[in-house]
Amino acid sequence: MRVSEKDVFAALGDPTRRGLLEAVSTRGTATATELAAELPISRQAVAKHLVVLQEVGLLSASRTGRETRFVPTPAPLGDAIGWMTAVGGRWDARLAALADVAARRADGAHRTGPGHQAG
Repeated sequence: MRVSEKDVFAALGDPTRRGLLEAVSTRGTATATELAAELPISRQAVAKHLVVLQEVGLLSASRTGRETRFVPTPAPLGDAIGWMTAVGGRWDARLAALADVAARRADGAHRTGPGHQAG
């Protein structure tokens, strides 16, 4: 299954998951138990959030014995940033065109407004 930018944004839409991703990224690696010790939520809740981040590819997991360690995998975040940059560029172009139209209309209104005679 291919993960889309939409999936990445949906996973990052939750502040707890964003915090967990940041914590794992800062540490380099972490377990659900280590992360839960610092949060006001259960280990099970942390584990479920970590699975969501893993499913969209933002974390990868490796199991050693009974311990599952999570590490950040930045590629999907880079893809999402690339998508935002492309969309942002298109919006910048649209907003610039809109600003040009508004400026031309404002300039035309000043020329034909009160105190000016139409040609």
